[in-house]
Amino acid sequence: MNQAREGGRVLVEQLLVHGADTAFCVPGESFLPVLDAMHEHRKKLKLVVCRHESAAANMAEAHAKLTGRPGICFVTRGPGATQASVGVHTAFQDSTPMILFVGDVGSGFRDREAFQEVDFAAMFAPLAKWAARIDSAERIPEYLNRAFTVAMSGRRGPVVLALPEDVLSASVAVADARPYAPSHAEPGASEMERLHELLSAAKRPLVVLGGSGWTKAACDDMRKFAEANHLPVACAFRFQDLFDNRHEHYVGDVGIGINPILAERVRTADVLLVVGARMGEMTTSGYTLLDSPVPRQKLVHVMSGPEELGRVYQAEIPILASMGRFARAAAAMAPVDASAWKAGVAEARADYLAWTARREIPGKVQMWDIVDWLDRHLPEDAILCNGAGNYATWLHRFHRYTGLRTQLAPTSGAMGYGVPAAIAAKIAEPERTVVAFAGDGCFLMAGQELATAVQYEAAVIIVIVNNGMYGTIRMHQEKHYPGRVHGTDLVNPHFAAYARAFGAAGEIVEETAQFGPAFERCVASGKPAVIEVRIDPQAITPNTTLDAIRAA
Repeated sequence: MNQAREGGRVLVEQLLVHGADTAFCVPGESFLPVLDAMHEHRKKLKLVVCRHESAAANMAEAHAKLTGRPGICFVTRGPGATQASVGVHTAFQDSTPMILFVGDVGSGFRDREAFQEVDFAAMFAPLAKWAARIDSAERIPEYLNRAFTVAMSGRRGPVVLALPEDVLSASVAVADARPYAPSHAEPGASEMERLHELLSAAKRPLVVLGGSGWTKAACDDMRKFAEANHLPVACAFRFQDLFDNRHEHYVGDVGIGINPILAERVRTADVLLVVGARMGEMTTSGYTLLDSPVPRQKLVHVMSGPEELGRVYQAEIPILASMGRFARAAAAMAPVDASAWKAGVAEARADYLAWTARREIPGKVQMWDIVDWLDRHLPEDAILCNGAGNYATWLHRFHRYTGLRTQLAPTSGAMGYGVPAAIAAKIAEPERTVVAFAGDGCFLMAGQELATAVQYEAAVIIVIVNNGMYGTIRMHQEKHYPGRVHGTDLVNPHFAAYARAFGAAGEIVEETAQFGPAFERCVASGKPAVIEVRIDPQAITPNTTLDAIRAA
Protein backbone atom coordinates (compact mmCIF):
# COMPACT_ATOMS: atom_id res chain seq x y z
CA MET A 1 0.00 0.00 0.00
CA ASN A 2 1.30 3.46 -0.90
CA GLN A 3 2.31 5.69 2.01
CA ALA A 4 0.58 9.05 2.28
CA ARG A 5 2.75 12.00 1.18
CA GLU A 6 2.30 15.72 0.80
CA GLY A 7 1.67 16.82 -2.76
CA GLY A 8 4.94 18.78 -2.76
CA ARG A 9 6.87 15.66 -1.87
CA VAL A 10 5.07 13.62 -4.52
CA LEU A 11 6.10 16.23 -7.08
CA VAL A 12 9.76 16.29 -6.07
CA GLU A 13 9.94 12.51 -6.06
CA GLN A 14 8.49 12.45 -9.59
CA LEU A 15 11.31 14.78 -10.67
CA LEU A 16 13.77 12.20 -9.34
CA VAL A 17 11.91 9.37 -11.08
CA HIS A 18 12.30 11.21 -14.38
CA GLY A 19 16.03 11.80 -13.91
CA ALA A 20 16.17 15.44 -12.81
CA ASP A 21 19.27 16.28 -10.77
CA THR A 22 19.20 20.10 -10.75
CA ALA A 23 16.48 22.72 -10.30
CA PHE A 24 16.69 26.51 -10.46
CA CYS A 25 14.43 28.81 -8.51
CA VAL A 26 13.62 32.04 -6.79
CA PRO A 27 11.79 30.84 -3.64
CA GLY A 28 8.18 31.75 -2.94
CA GLU A 29 5.76 30.99 -0.14
CA SER A 30 3.39 29.54 -2.74
CA PHE A 31 5.49 26.38 -3.08
CA LEU A 32 6.90 25.89 0.43
CA PRO A 33 5.92 22.16 0.49
CA VAL A 34 8.12 21.68 -2.59
CA LEU A 35 11.07 23.41 -0.93
CA ASP A 36 10.58 21.22 2.16
CA ALA A 37 10.59 18.07 0.01
CA MET A 38 13.72 19.29 -1.76
CA HIS A 39 15.38 19.58 1.66
CA GLU A 40 14.59 15.91 2.16
CA HIS A 41 16.23 15.02 -1.18
CA ARG A 42 18.91 17.72 -1.32
CA LYS A 43 21.70 15.20 -2.01
CA LYS A 44 19.92 13.92 -5.11
CA LEU A 45 18.37 17.14 -6.43
CA LYS A 46 20.64 20.21 -6.40
CA LEU A 47 18.72 23.45 -5.88
CA VAL A 48 20.26 26.60 -7.36
CA VAL A 49 18.73 29.73 -5.84
CA CYS A 50 18.88 32.74 -8.17
CA ARG A 51 18.40 36.47 -7.64
CA HIS A 52 15.81 37.07 -10.38
CA GLU A 53 13.23 34.82 -12.00
CA SER A 54 14.34 35.68 -15.53
CA ALA A 55 17.81 34.40 -14.67
CA ALA A 56 16.40 31.25 -13.04
CA ALA A 57 14.41 30.47 -16.20
CA ASN A 58 17.39 31.23 -18.44
CA MET A 59 19.59 28.97 -16.32
CA ALA A 60 17.08 26.14 -16.62
CA GLU A 61 16.92 26.66 -20.39
CA ALA A 62 20.71 26.66 -20.71
CA HIS A 63 21.00 23.58 -18.46
CA ALA A 64 18.62 21.80 -20.82
CA LYS A 65 20.60 22.82 -23.91
CA LEU A 66 23.78 21.52 -22.32
CA THR A 67 22.45 18.24 -20.92
CA GLY A 68 19.75 17.36 -23.44
CA ARG A 69 17.28 16.84 -20.57
CA PRO A 70 14.42 19.14 -19.48
CA GLY A 71 15.55 22.15 -17.48
CA ILE A 72 13.61 22.54 -14.22
CA CYS A 73 12.59 25.92 -12.79
CA PHE A 74 10.36 26.95 -9.87
CA VAL A 75 8.95 30.44 -9.38
CA THR A 76 6.11 31.95 -7.45
CA ARG A 77 2.87 33.30 -8.89
CA GLY A 78 2.24 36.72 -10.46
CA PRO A 79 5.53 38.67 -10.58
CA GLY A 80 7.60 35.49 -10.41
CA ALA A 81 5.90 33.89 -13.40
CA THR A 82 5.80 37.01 -15.52
CA GLN A 83 9.51 37.61 -14.94
CA ALA A 84 10.29 33.99 -15.78
CA SER A 85 8.33 34.16 -19.03
CA VAL A 86 11.39 35.41 -20.97
CA GLY A 87 13.11 32.07 -20.40
CA VAL A 88 10.00 30.20 -21.51
CA HIS A 89 9.89 32.26 -24.71
CA THR A 90 13.55 31.48 -25.39
CA ALA A 91 12.93 27.77 -24.76
CA PHE A 92 10.02 27.86 -27.21
CA GLN A 93 11.88 29.61 -30.03
CA ASP A 94 15.04 27.55 -29.41
CA SER A 95 13.11 24.24 -29.18
CA THR A 96 14.57 23.57 -25.73
CA PRO A 97 12.93 21.11 -23.31
CA MET A 98 12.06 22.86 -20.06
CA ILE A 99 9.45 22.67 -17.30
CA LEU A 100 8.47 25.80 -15.39
CA PHE A 101 6.56 25.20 -12.16
CA VAL A 102 4.58 28.16 -10.87
CA GLY A 103 3.23 28.33 -7.33
CA ASP A 104 -0.44 29.32 -7.59
CA VAL A 105 -3.24 30.64 -5.39
CA GLY A 106 -5.22 28.10 -3.42
CA SER A 107 -8.14 26.47 -5.21
CA GLY A 108 -10.66 28.22 -2.94
CA PHE A 109 -9.43 31.67 -4.03
CA ARG A 110 -9.41 31.04 -7.76
CA ASP A 111 -11.09 33.49 -10.18
CA ARG A 112 -11.36 36.25 -7.57
CA GLU A 113 -8.21 38.08 -8.68
CA ALA A 114 -6.63 36.95 -5.46
CA PHE A 115 -3.18 38.18 -4.47
CA GLN A 116 -0.87 37.81 -7.51
CA GLU A 117 -3.42 35.58 -9.27
CA VAL A 118 -2.96 35.01 -13.01
CA ASP A 119 -4.54 32.48 -15.35
CA PHE A 120 -1.25 30.79 -16.18
CA ALA A 121 -2.68 28.34 -18.71
CA ALA A 122 -3.98 31.30 -20.72
CA MET A 123 -0.87 33.44 -20.15
CA PHE A 124 1.59 30.81 -21.32
CA ALA A 125 -0.55 29.22 -24.05
CA PRO A 126 1.32 30.96 -26.92
CA LEU A 127 4.72 30.56 -25.23
CA ALA A 128 4.71 26.88 -24.30
CA LYS A 129 4.00 23.50 -25.85
CA TRP A 130 1.60 22.81 -23.00
CA ALA A 131 0.41 24.92 -20.06
CA ALA A 132 -1.89 23.57 -17.37
CA ARG A 133 -2.79 23.59 -13.68
CA ILE A 134 -2.65 20.54 -11.44
CA ASP A 135 -5.94 20.52 -9.54
CA SER A 136 -5.54 17.21 -7.74
CA ALA A 137 -2.57 15.94 -5.74
CA GLU A 138 -3.45 12.38 -6.79
CA ARG A 139 -2.74 13.32 -10.42
CA ILE A 140 0.71 14.82 -9.86
CA PRO A 141 2.50 11.70 -11.20
CA GLU A 142 0.29 11.76 -14.29
CA TYR A 143 0.92 15.45 -14.98
CA LEU A 144 4.68 15.17 -14.40
CA ASN A 145 4.99 12.22 -16.77
CA ARG A 146 3.06 14.15 -19.41
CA ALA A 147 5.15 17.28 -18.85
CA PHE A 148 8.46 15.45 -19.38
CA THR A 149 7.07 13.52 -22.37
CA VAL A 150 5.68 16.64 -24.08
CA ALA A 151 8.88 18.63 -23.46
CA MET A 152 11.05 15.91 -25.00
CA SER A 153 8.88 14.50 -27.82
CA GLY A 154 8.72 15.83 -31.37
CA ARG A 155 9.95 19.40 -31.59
CA ARG A 156 11.20 19.92 -28.06
CA GLY A 157 10.01 22.84 -25.98
CA PRO A 158 8.78 24.24 -22.67
CA VAL A 159 5.90 23.14 -20.46
CA VAL A 160 4.34 25.27 -17.69
CA LEU A 161 2.50 23.75 -14.73
CA ALA A 162 0.68 25.84 -12.11
CA LEU A 163 0.70 24.40 -8.58
CA PRO A 164 -2.14 25.54 -6.26
CA GLU A 165 -0.97 25.84 -2.67
CA ASP A 166 -3.63 23.46 -1.31
CA VAL A 167 -2.68 20.78 -3.85
CA LEU A 168 0.95 20.92 -2.71
CA SER A 169 0.01 20.63 0.97
CA ALA A 170 -2.64 17.92 0.54
CA SER A 171 -1.73 14.45 1.83
CA VAL A 172 -2.30 11.64 -0.67
CA ALA A 173 -1.40 7.99 -1.13
CA VAL A 174 -0.40 7.65 -4.75
CA ALA A 175 2.11 5.52 -6.67
CA ASP A 176 5.07 6.99 -8.53
CA ALA A 177 5.12 6.93 -12.31
CA ARG A 178 7.77 5.11 -14.31
CA PRO A 179 10.51 7.16 -16.01
CA TYR A 180 9.13 8.97 -19.06
CA ALA A 181 9.78 7.61 -22.54
CA PRO A 182 9.73 10.24 -25.30
CA SER A 183 8.64 9.25 -28.78
CA HIS A 184 11.02 9.30 -31.76
CA ALA A 185 10.09 9.48 -35.43
CA GLU A 186 12.07 7.40 -37.92
CA PRO A 187 12.78 8.36 -41.56
CA GLY A 188 11.18 6.00 -44.05
CA ALA A 189 13.22 3.93 -46.49
CA SER A 190 11.39 5.53 -49.42
CA GLU A 191 12.30 9.02 -48.16
CA MET A 192 15.97 8.12 -47.91
CA GLU A 193 15.83 6.63 -51.42
CA ARG A 194 14.34 9.88 -52.77
CA LEU A 195 17.05 11.88 -50.97
CA HIS A 196 19.68 9.68 -52.61
CA GLU A 197 18.08 10.30 -56.03
CA LEU A 198 17.97 14.08 -55.50
CA LEU A 199 21.61 14.22 -54.43
CA SER A 200 22.67 12.00 -57.34
CA ALA A 201 21.20 14.55 -59.76
CA ALA A 202 22.44 17.63 -57.88
CA LYS A 203 25.09 20.10 -58.97
CA ARG A 204 25.03 22.61 -56.07
CA PRO A 205 23.86 20.86 -52.88
CA LEU A 206 24.12 22.43 -49.42
CA VAL A 207 23.42 21.05 -45.95
CA VAL A 208 22.12 23.27 -43.13
CA LEU A 209 22.03 21.91 -39.57
CA GLY A 210 20.06 23.42 -36.70
CA GLY A 211 17.51 22.91 -33.95
CA SER A 212 17.59 20.76 -30.84
CA GLY A 213 17.56 17.05 -30.07
CA TRP A 214 21.13 16.43 -31.22
CA THR A 215 23.58 14.06 -29.57
CA LYS A 216 27.29 13.59 -30.14
CA ALA A 217 26.53 10.39 -32.02
CA ALA A 218 24.08 12.22 -34.30
CA CYS A 219 26.62 14.97 -35.00
CA ASP A 220 29.26 12.34 -35.76
CA ASP A 221 26.86 10.60 -38.16
CA MET A 222 26.18 13.86 -40.01
CA ARG A 223 29.91 14.45 -40.28
CA LYS A 224 30.36 10.96 -41.77
CA PHE A 225 27.50 11.62 -44.21
CA ALA A 226 29.03 14.94 -45.28
CA GLU A 227 32.48 13.42 -45.71
CA ALA A 228 31.24 10.41 -47.67
CA ASN A 229 29.29 12.63 -50.06
CA HIS A 230 31.71 15.61 -50.08
CA LEU A 231 28.92 17.98 -48.99
CA PRO A 232 29.36 21.56 -47.78
CA VAL A 233 27.78 22.06 -44.35
CA ALA A 234 26.48 25.27 -42.79
CA CYS A 235 24.84 25.76 -39.41
CA ALA A 236 21.71 27.76 -38.60
CA PHE A 237 21.69 30.88 -36.43
CA ARG A 238 23.18 30.11 -33.00
CA PHE A 239 23.45 26.39 -33.66
CA GLN A 240 27.05 26.65 -34.86
CA ASP A 241 28.28 23.92 -32.51
CA LEU A 242 26.53 21.15 -34.45
CA PHE A 243 29.50 20.81 -36.82
CA ASP A 244 33.17 21.40 -36.00
CA ASN A 245 33.94 24.83 -37.48
CA ARG A 246 37.53 23.72 -38.13
CA HIS A 247 36.39 20.93 -40.46
CA GLU A 248 37.16 21.36 -44.16
CA HIS A 249 33.46 20.85 -45.03
CA TYR A 250 32.19 23.62 -42.74
CA VAL A 251 31.31 26.73 -44.77
CA GLY A 252 29.74 29.13 -42.25
CA ASP A 253 26.61 30.09 -40.36
CA VAL A 254 23.27 30.95 -41.89
CA GLY A 255 22.02 33.70 -39.59
CA ILE A 256 22.20 37.42 -38.83
CA GLY A 257 24.96 39.14 -40.78
CA ILE A 258 25.41 36.15 -43.06
CA ASN A 259 28.39 36.12 -45.40
CA PRO A 260 26.86 37.45 -48.65
CA ILE A 261 28.66 34.75 -50.62
CA LEU A 262 27.14 32.04 -48.40
CA ALA A 263 23.71 33.68 -48.72
CA GLU A 264 24.07 33.39 -52.50
CA ARG A 265 25.04 29.72 -52.12
CA VAL A 266 21.79 29.13 -50.22
CA ARG A 267 19.79 30.97 -52.91
CA THR A 268 21.38 29.09 -55.78
CA ALA A 269 21.57 25.62 -54.23
CA ASP A 270 19.66 23.10 -56.29
CA VAL A 271 19.27 20.70 -53.36
CA LEU A 272 19.01 22.20 -49.87
CA LEU A 273 19.07 19.60 -47.11
CA VAL A 274 17.89 21.28 -43.90
CA VAL A 275 18.16 19.06 -40.83
CA GLY A 276 16.49 20.31 -37.64
CA ALA A 277 16.39 24.03 -38.47
CA ARG A 278 12.99 25.71 -38.68
CA MET A 279 14.12 28.08 -41.46
CA GLY A 280 12.69 31.08 -39.62
CA GLU A 281 13.32 34.79 -40.11
CA MET A 282 16.93 34.82 -38.89
CA THR A 283 17.99 31.73 -40.84
CA THR A 284 16.41 32.89 -44.10
CA SER A 285 17.48 36.57 -43.98
CA GLY A 286 13.90 37.70 -43.50
CA TYR A 287 12.41 34.92 -45.66
CA THR A 288 14.39 36.07 -48.70
CA LEU A 289 16.79 33.15 -49.25
CA LEU A 290 13.94 30.80 -50.13
CA ASP A 291 10.70 31.60 -51.98
CA SER A 292 7.46 30.86 -50.15
CA PRO A 293 5.54 28.65 -50.41
CA VAL A 294 7.49 26.81 -53.14
CA PRO A 295 11.28 27.30 -52.90
CA ARG A 296 13.46 27.50 -56.02
CA GLN A 297 15.71 24.95 -54.35
CA LYS A 298 14.65 21.33 -54.00
CA LEU A 299 14.16 21.46 -50.25
CA VAL A 300 14.58 18.36 -48.13
CA HIS A 301 13.35 19.39 -44.69
CA VAL A 302 13.96 17.09 -41.73
CA MET A 303 12.12 17.97 -38.52
CA SER A 304 11.37 16.03 -35.34
CA GLY A 305 7.86 17.54 -35.13
CA PRO A 306 5.23 17.76 -37.90
CA GLU A 307 4.12 21.35 -37.18
CA GLU A 308 7.10 22.90 -39.01
CA LEU A 309 6.92 20.76 -42.15
CA GLY A 310 5.11 22.85 -44.74
CA ARG A 311 4.50 25.72 -42.33
CA VAL A 312 6.32 28.27 -44.51
CA TYR A 313 8.00 26.25 -47.24
CA GLN A 314 6.74 23.27 -49.21
CA ALA A 315 9.51 20.71 -49.17
CA GLU A 316 10.32 18.45 -52.07
CA ILE A 317 10.82 15.77 -49.43
CA PRO A 318 9.42 16.50 -45.94
CA ILE A 319 10.91 14.03 -43.47
CA LEU A 320 9.47 13.59 -39.98
CA ALA A 321 12.34 12.15 -37.96
CA SER A 322 14.38 12.75 -34.84
CA MET A 323 17.89 14.06 -35.38
CA GLY A 324 19.56 10.88 -34.21
CA ARG A 325 17.42 8.57 -36.33
CA PHE A 326 17.84 10.65 -39.49
CA ALA A 327 21.58 11.12 -38.99
CA ARG A 328 22.06 7.39 -38.54
CA ALA A 329 20.12 6.65 -41.73
CA ALA A 330 22.07 9.32 -43.64
CA ALA A 331 25.42 7.93 -42.49
CA ALA A 332 24.33 4.47 -43.66
CA MET A 333 23.18 5.71 -47.07
CA ALA A 334 25.27 4.64 -50.06
CA PRO A 335 27.46 7.60 -51.15
CA VAL A 336 26.51 9.41 -54.33
CA ASP A 337 28.79 10.55 -57.13
CA ALA A 338 29.96 13.99 -55.92
CA SER A 339 32.11 14.87 -58.93
CA ALA A 340 29.70 17.64 -60.00
CA TRP A 341 30.25 19.68 -56.83
CA LYS A 342 33.25 18.24 -55.01
CA ALA A 343 35.63 21.01 -56.11
CA GLY A 344 33.17 23.66 -54.93
CA VAL A 345 33.44 22.59 -51.29
CA ALA A 346 37.02 23.82 -51.03
CA GLU A 347 35.95 27.08 -52.68
CA ALA A 348 33.09 27.53 -50.16
CA ARG A 349 35.50 26.79 -47.33
CA ALA A 350 37.94 29.38 -48.67
CA ASP A 351 35.13 31.94 -48.78
CA TYR A 352 34.37 31.17 -45.11
CA LEU A 353 38.01 31.61 -44.13
CA ALA A 354 38.19 34.92 -45.98
CA TRP A 355 34.98 36.10 -44.30
CA THR A 356 36.42 35.32 -40.88
CA ALA A 357 39.88 36.81 -41.51
CA ARG A 358 41.18 39.61 -39.29
CA ARG A 359 39.21 42.86 -39.20
CA GLU A 360 40.66 46.13 -37.89
CA ILE A 361 38.34 48.39 -35.89
CA PRO A 362 38.83 51.90 -34.45
CA GLY A 363 40.54 52.19 -31.07
CA LYS A 364 43.21 50.50 -29.01
CA VAL A 365 41.22 47.29 -28.50
CA GLN A 366 40.98 44.90 -31.43
CA MET A 367 38.17 42.41 -30.85
CA TRP A 368 39.33 40.03 -33.59
CA ASP A 369 42.63 39.62 -31.74
CA ILE A 370 40.81 38.93 -28.48
CA VAL A 371 38.67 36.20 -30.06
CA ASP A 372 41.78 34.80 -31.74
CA TRP A 373 43.57 34.74 -28.37
CA LEU A 374 40.69 32.79 -26.88
CA ASP A 375 40.70 30.33 -29.78
CA ARG A 376 44.40 29.70 -29.26
CA HIS A 377 44.28 29.38 -25.47
CA LEU A 378 40.92 27.92 -24.47
CA PRO A 379 40.55 24.16 -23.98
CA GLU A 380 38.83 22.45 -26.89
CA ASP A 381 35.72 21.71 -24.82
CA ALA A 382 35.29 25.29 -23.54
CA ILE A 383 31.71 26.57 -23.52
CA LEU A 384 31.06 30.02 -25.03
CA CYS A 385 27.86 31.82 -24.04
CA ASN A 386 26.26 35.09 -25.09
CA GLY A 387 23.03 37.04 -25.04
CA ALA A 388 21.99 39.49 -27.75
CA GLY A 389 23.71 42.52 -29.23
CA ASN A 390 26.23 43.53 -31.88
CA TYR A 391 29.07 42.34 -29.63
CA ALA A 392 27.93 38.74 -30.26
CA THR A 393 29.04 39.10 -33.89
CA TRP A 394 32.64 38.75 -32.74
CA LEU A 395 31.87 35.28 -31.41
CA HIS A 396 29.45 34.09 -34.08
CA ARG A 397 31.54 35.19 -37.03
CA PHE A 398 35.12 34.74 -35.84
CA HIS A 399 35.20 32.06 -33.12
CA ARG A 400 35.61 28.45 -34.18
CA TYR A 401 33.06 26.33 -32.29
CA THR A 402 34.64 22.93 -31.84
CA GLY A 403 31.60 20.69 -31.47
CA LEU A 404 28.33 19.90 -29.76
CA ARG A 405 27.49 21.86 -26.60
CA THR A 406 30.26 24.40 -26.86
CA GLN A 407 27.78 27.20 -27.66
CA LEU A 408 24.93 28.50 -25.49
CA ALA A 409 23.08 31.39 -27.13
CA PRO A 410 19.42 32.36 -27.61
CA THR A 411 17.90 32.17 -31.08
CA SER A 412 15.09 34.21 -29.53
CA GLY A 413 17.48 37.18 -29.49
CA ALA A 414 16.96 37.74 -25.77
CA MET A 415 19.31 40.08 -23.92
CA GLY A 416 20.42 39.07 -20.44
CA TYR A 417 20.90 35.41 -21.40
CA GLY A 418 24.66 34.90 -21.52
CA VAL A 419 25.52 35.45 -17.84
CA PRO A 420 22.91 33.07 -16.34
CA ALA A 421 23.57 30.54 -19.11
CA ALA A 422 27.27 30.54 -18.25
CA ILE A 423 26.56 30.08 -14.55
CA ALA A 424 24.23 27.16 -15.27
CA ALA A 425 26.85 25.61 -17.56
CA LYS A 426 29.60 25.90 -14.96
CA ILE A 427 27.38 24.35 -12.28
CA ALA A 428 26.52 21.45 -14.62
CA GLU A 429 30.08 21.03 -15.98
CA PRO A 430 32.43 22.39 -13.28
CA GLU A 431 35.57 20.99 -14.92
CA ARG A 432 35.01 22.83 -18.21
CA THR A 433 36.04 26.41 -18.94
CA VAL A 434 32.98 28.62 -19.40
CA VAL A 435 33.20 32.10 -20.93
CA ALA A 436 30.30 34.49 -21.40
CA PHE A 437 30.35 37.46 -23.75
CA ALA A 438 27.99 40.31 -22.85
CA GLY A 439 27.47 43.85 -23.96
CA ASP A 440 27.31 46.54 -21.29
CA GLY A 441 23.54 46.72 -21.74
CA CYS A 442 23.12 42.93 -21.90
CA PHE A 443 25.23 42.32 -18.79
CA LEU A 444 23.24 44.60 -16.50
CA MET A 445 20.04 42.74 -17.32
CA ALA A 446 21.44 39.83 -15.32
CA GLY A 447 24.54 41.20 -13.57
CA GLN A 448 23.07 40.53 -10.14
CA GLU A 449 23.57 36.81 -10.82
CA LEU A 450 27.24 37.30 -10.00
CA ALA A 451 25.93 36.72 -6.48
CA THR A 452 24.65 33.32 -7.59
CA ALA A 453 27.97 32.49 -9.24
CA VAL A 454 29.87 33.37 -6.05
CA GLN A 455 27.41 31.45 -3.85
CA TYR A 456 27.78 28.26 -5.88
CA GLU A 457 31.49 28.76 -6.67
CA ALA A 458 30.77 28.79 -10.40
CA ALA A 459 34.01 30.27 -11.72
CA VAL A 460 32.73 31.66 -14.99
CA ILE A 461 34.61 34.37 -16.87
CA ILE A 462 32.42 37.16 -18.22
CA VAL A 463 33.81 39.39 -20.95
CA ILE A 464 31.85 42.66 -21.02
CA VAL A 465 32.22 44.50 -24.31
CA ASN A 466 31.58 48.06 -23.13
CA ASN A 467 30.83 50.79 -25.66
CA GLY A 468 28.48 52.86 -23.50
CA MET A 469 25.32 52.25 -25.50
CA TYR A 470 22.65 49.84 -26.64
CA GLY A 471 24.76 49.21 -29.71
CA THR A 472 22.41 47.28 -31.98
CA ILE A 473 19.61 49.80 -31.51
CA ARG A 474 22.03 52.70 -31.99
CA MET A 475 23.22 51.13 -35.25
CA HIS A 476 19.66 50.95 -36.59
CA GLN A 477 18.94 54.42 -35.24
CA GLU A 478 21.85 55.85 -37.22
CA LYS A 479 20.70 53.99 -40.34
CA HIS A 480 17.15 55.30 -40.23
CA TYR A 481 17.44 58.55 -38.22
CA PRO A 482 21.08 59.66 -38.64
CA GLY A 483 22.38 61.99 -35.97
CA ARG A 484 19.18 61.87 -33.92
CA VAL A 485 20.56 59.91 -30.98
CA HIS A 486 17.95 59.38 -28.29
CA GLY A 487 17.32 56.58 -25.84
CA THR A 488 20.40 54.52 -26.66
CA ASP A 489 23.21 56.05 -24.55
CA LEU A 490 24.22 54.30 -21.32
CA VAL A 491 26.06 55.43 -18.19
CA ASN A 492 27.74 52.38 -16.70
CA PRO A 493 29.38 51.44 -13.41
CA HIS A 494 33.03 50.50 -13.13
CA PHE A 495 32.39 46.87 -14.00
CA ALA A 496 35.57 45.50 -12.40
CA ALA A 497 34.71 47.22 -9.11
CA TYR A 498 31.14 45.97 -9.45
CA ALA A 499 32.45 42.40 -9.76
CA ARG A 500 34.77 42.77 -6.78
CA ALA A 501 31.85 43.97 -4.66
CA PHE A 502 30.28 40.52 -5.11
CA GLY A 503 33.52 38.74 -4.19
CA ALA A 504 34.37 38.02 -7.83
CA ALA A 505 37.53 38.99 -9.69
CA GLY A 506 37.49 42.11 -11.83
CA GLU A 507 39.75 43.34 -14.61
CA ILE A 508 39.80 46.30 -17.01
CA VAL A 509 41.14 46.02 -20.57
CA GLU A 510 41.78 49.22 -22.52
CA GLU A 511 44.37 47.86 -24.96
CA THR A 512 44.43 44.53 -26.78
CA ALA A 513 47.69 43.36 -25.18
CA GLN A 514 46.12 43.59 -21.71
CA PHE A 515 43.49 40.94 -22.43
CA GLY A 516 45.57 37.75 -22.28
CA PRO A 517 47.22 38.51 -18.93
CA ALA A 518 43.88 39.69 -17.50
CA PHE A 519 42.20 36.47 -18.57
CA GLU A 520 44.99 34.37 -17.07
CA ARG A 521 44.73 36.25 -13.76
CA CYS A 522 41.00 35.55 -13.72
CA VAL A 523 41.58 31.84 -14.27
CA ALA A 524 44.25 31.77 -11.57
CA SER A 525 41.89 33.45 -9.08
CA GLY A 526 39.60 30.42 -9.13
CA LYS A 527 36.65 32.77 -8.70
CA PRO A 528 33.89 34.07 -10.96
CA ALA A 529 35.38 36.95 -12.89
CA VAL A 530 34.51 39.95 -15.02
CA ILE A 531 36.79 41.40 -17.69
CA GLU A 532 35.55 44.79 -18.83
CA VAL A 533 36.78 45.41 -22.37
CA ARG A 534 36.43 49.10 -23.21
CA ILE A 535 36.08 49.50 -26.96
CA ASP A 536 35.80 52.60 -29.11
CA PRO A 537 32.10 53.51 -29.56
CA GLN A 538 32.80 53.89 -33.28
CA ALA A 539 33.50 50.13 -33.52
CA ILE A 540 29.83 49.25 -33.92
CA THR A 541 30.35 46.17 -36.15
CA PRO A 542 33.36 44.41 -37.72
CA ASN A 543 32.47 45.99 -41.07
CA THR A 544 31.68 49.63 -40.36
CA THR A 545 31.63 52.54 -37.90
CA LEU A 546 28.92 54.79 -36.53
CA ASP A 547 30.21 57.72 -38.57
CA ALA A 548 30.17 55.65 -41.75
CA ILE A 549 26.61 54.50 -41.10
CA ARG A 550 25.52 58.08 -40.44
CA ALA A 551 27.25 59.36 -43.57
CA ALA A 552 25.65 56.66 -45.71
